[in-house]
Amino acid sequence: MSQLRTTHARWWRRAGLVAATTVVSWVAACGGESGITGPSVCSGPSDPVDPADLGDGSGYPAATWAVAPSPASLGWDCERLADAVAQAQVLGSGALLVIDRGVVVLDWGTASGELVVQSVRKSFMSALYGIYHAEGDIDLALTMEQLGIDDIPPSLTTEEKQATVEMLLKARSGVYHEAAAESQSMKDARPARGSHPPGTFWYYNNWDFNALGTIFTQLTGLGTFEALEQRLAVPLQMQDFAASDGFYQYELELSEHPAYHLNMSARDMARFGLLFLRNGRWRDQQIVPQAWVTQSTTGYSDAALWWDYGYMWWVGKPAAWDGHELYAALGGSGHMIAVVTDLDLVIVHRVDYDTWRGDWFGVYSVIKQILAAR
Repeated sequence: MSQLRTTHARWWRRAGLVAATTVVSWVAACGGESGITGPSVCSGPSDPVDPADLGDGSGYPAATWAVAPSPASLGWDCERLADAVAQAQVLGSGALLVIDRGVVVLDWGTASGELVVQSVRKSFMSALYGIYHAEGDIDLALTMEQLGIDDIPPSLTTEEKQATVEMLLKARSGVYHEAAAESQSMKDARPARGSHPPGTFWYYNNWDFNALGTIFTQLTGLGTFEALEQRLAVPLQMQDFAASDGFYQYELELSEHPAYHLNMSARDMARFGLLFLRNGRWRDQQIVPQAWVTQSTTGYSDAALWWDYGYMWWVGKPAAWDGHELYAALGGSGHMIAVVTDLDLVIVHRVDYDTWRGDWFGVYSVIKQILAAR
């Protein structure tokens, strides 16, 4: 099991950005990772191919992913795509996976390696809430008081206990209690207790996210990782994830609510992204209600220059993404599942902290290079 590592954002080092040999491995079935000794991004036949003629033609992977003969065969500018890979190499990225209309067009790095996804975990929890809310197990209007949710002293105040489940999903609870798995920047930005009534202010709050894990188990009777395996990993035919790949991080001196962490591969993360790109549907089965996909990926709060915030999803501001419509699951200093709805794309970027020397500015630059290549 990978150990959770605390990371600190660094400015992307532009000095030393040099031409790099860009590599990608194209295999008959994308069950394995790209090697660093394969042909260049621009190799392979460039004759146009209809994605419907690849794999089983469904637009979904089966046991393994269908792979395009080359990016150019699906209309990509391979030179620009090669630039994105070169930039990822300079950043020390662990993996870069691009899915176009359900088909792999770029598989660079280690697509099968399982790494801690960090805060990407929250978007998976959001999906589980959507499933069990639709089945009547979770009422978003329930308050912390009604649920009996509290924490170690200084315990929640009467006002804080009026926060609802939906407010926690939006990171608008107004509960500014210490929490497990907080970065220093989160601690530094945490408002004072009682400074904002529930529902009135957005703060990226691990107390909200962790308490949602406690509430989920309380209302469904299931552990987070058991439910994730049963309701997402199995129907999506994830190739690597099992419930044993999840683990809890307790910091009982801070809070009674643990963080729920996942080890997951890039290729399994891409299946989750494709599920949302397909409005919660996987082949002939509606896994996550379509209404929840829309509701959870709608922006309710202005979160940053690049983003609004939904139900534990980051919703891109089109002006920041060259007019493209996308939303994303983000974690740590570079883990990302980007769902680009106007281009029918899923992009996964992974960080291996043994090699990582980048930050979010570098990741966003890679993603924008990929979008320009399309």
